[in-house]
Amino acid sequence: MNKIDNNISKLISSALKEDVKTGDITTKATISKSKKAVAKFLVKADGVIAGLEIAKAVFKTVDSKIKFEIKIKDGSKVKYGDVAAIVTGKAQSLLTAERTALNFLQRMSGIATAANTYSEKVKHTKAKVIDTRKTVPGLRELDKLAVKLGGCANHRIGLYDMFLIKDNHIEVAGSITKAVEACMKYNKKHHTKFKIEVETKNLTEVKEALQTKADILMLDNFKVDEMEKAVKLINGKCKVEASGGVNLETVKSIAETGVDLISIGALTHSVKALDISLEITVK
Repeated sequence: MNKIDNNISKLISSALKEDVKTGDITTKATISKSKKAVAKFLVKADGVIAGLEIAKAVFKTVDSKIKFEIKIKDGSKVKYGDVAAIVTGKAQSLLTAERTALNFLQRMSGIATAANTYSEKVKHTKAKVIDTRKTVPGLRELDKLAVKLGGCANHRIGLYDMFLIKDNHIEVAGSITKAVEACMKYNKKHHTKFKIEVETKNLTEVKEALQTKADILMLDNFKVDEMEKAVKLINGKCKVEASGGVNLETVKSIAETGVDLISIGALTHSVKALDISLEITVK
């Protein structure tokens, strides 16, 4: 990620405004404006680094004259003691930007680390681990970027880029068939080509969904033996996604059933931040 888009720039500005507001009073009181310093981002746990470009943008937003040298590329594996980046500039600026930069960097690195762990578990299969919309409001773009940097893939970004017919849609629409037909009519009316995914809860629903020619069938909370039967029944007629009950203990056996996609909400909603600190010394 070499360029920060406008949405992320606004997010960074908002985060800084939330933290700094009328000013970093402790730094202003204790550090002279002329004081220069050097800061190192120190990795304190093994994982995958993600968000250094965002951290750089935070510092540059606070002070455009800051020098931010990235030592390890986003998406790389890191270990305890690694120096991920070195920042040079006014001490006041470094201290003011520190927490906001770390908040982004630690969260994104935590997501990337989790994604990498899951990706490694299924690499011997064709299955691809994907994320969900279970992200922190306002942070979806960064959360999903971190998932990709960790070696997994993105599912739909929001409600606007793919049809995902879930149980409540089916209940209100009347049936799987009626819901899929309505989505097909929408595509035709609006001259769009949005893919259609259908959530199924059992083999009976899988059989009905297959007849609709949907693009993807989601097997929601299927047991592994039921999943194997569903994959055999679908027989390559469409993509198959497994969802629900996925964790590090179950993901390998789920992948080995032959599904194409495995969605995991925990990649973003239950992330453990990667331990990274910023150590500042006077220049």
